[in-house]
Amino acid sequence: MSISKSEAKQLLERMIFEETSPQDWVQDVWGLSPLLGDSAAKLFEAFEMLIECCPEEKLDNLLQSLYREYLDSE
Repeated sequence: MSISKSEAKQLLERMIFEETSPQDWVQDVWGLSPLLGDSAAKLFEAFEMLIECCPEEKLDNLLQSLYREYLDSE
């Protein structure tokens, strides 16, 4: 069963940013260093664009692979 792009995005955000919202993460990095904050904002923007242009099947495969790796590492 394939998941939607919005579901994939939510799952990836939880895996990457854990309990922090991506926007809060960018602001936190910006607070530490404006130069790194700018890079963090660009990175998050690229993340969102990749989610939008990637087919749902590919996102589903990516998530399955990442979760398999996660489970194997425990």
